[in-house]
Amino acid sequence: MIRTENLTKRYENHLAVADLCLDVRAGEIYGFLGPNGAGKTTTIHMLLGLIWPTSGQLFVLDEAITPGLFTYRQAIGVVAEEPAESSKLSGWELVHYFAGLYGVARPAVRMEELFRRLDLWEVRHGLARDYSRGMRQKLSLIRALVHQPRLLILDEPVSGLDPHGIREVRELIDDYRDAGGTVFISSHILSEIEHTADRIGILHEGRLLVEDTMSGIRRRLAQQQRLTIELDTIPDGLVDRLEQDPAVETVRREARRLHLVLRGIGDERPRLSRLITEAGGVILSMQADEMSLEEAFVTITSQNVAAISGVATAAGGNRRRRG
Repeated sequence: MIRTENLTKRYENHLAVADLCLDVRAGEIYGFLGPNGAGKTTTIHMLLGLIWPTSGQLFVLDEAITPGLFTYRQAIGVVAEEPAESSKLSGWELVHYFAGLYGVARPAVRMEELFRRLDLWEVRHGLARDYSRGMRQKLSLIRALVHQPRLLILDEPVSGLDPHGIREVRELIDDYRDAGGTVFISSHILSEIEHTADRIGILHEGRLLVEDTMSGIRRRLAQQQRLTIELDTIPDGLVDRLEQDPAVETVRREARRLHLVLRGIGDERPRLSRLITEAGGVILSMQADEMSLEEAFVTITSQNVAAISGVATAAGGNRRRRG
């Protein structure tokens, strides 16, 4: 649905995007992450043809994007980071106007479905410019979906929303994906990306550091594992035995729980379960504590930039050679 090959954008002495190779597949939610100034918005503007790359190629809906080509936009829905509306149209009139631009015949049924889904039905005849920021954000999503696009490009789609609104938007996006749509979403709310994205790309200083599933990112970074074990009681001597185990880095006792940090990435749970049972312990629960997306993001963009960048560069080179 989206593919870029060595996409680069330079502004005089500033390199905003460098040799970017993205691969967004049909029917997935792709989370596009990066710190402020990483080049995310510049990339989105290039995808939409609002600015033109310095070099490289980009393909949207399997079509090479060239200057002056706008027909592909009819199959795309877009939500911008800052919803702005200064017209004198009501929310309903505004969406109806855009439905007409997209050639949607008799859009009222689709519009009612979306207005109700996002809890704007009762205020549909109010002036859009008088909506709160969160309401305008919802209205932008309705406008983006009214023509049933094949691809959604979302820049901070839940910005300004309360938890209830965030859940409404998340569920709507999930349903859109389940119906066959593709979503390219940029957001700084990492928990939302972690909940929704099938794959994630992390951009840093204009370069793609990693493009993978969340589990794949964890595997790339996993040098230690964390395990929380709850026991009926903790037998005497068990903590000492665990501390002497070659796979165990540290053990911390908290009431009837043991918090272990393990070395390496192998699955030590079966062996540790036997060790605990042989020591007389009764295991009530054993939980692996996975790295959150926020932890992975901070690690990738600060402590492991060089290493992960090398992996991403090699992967991009392989993809380019295959092409």
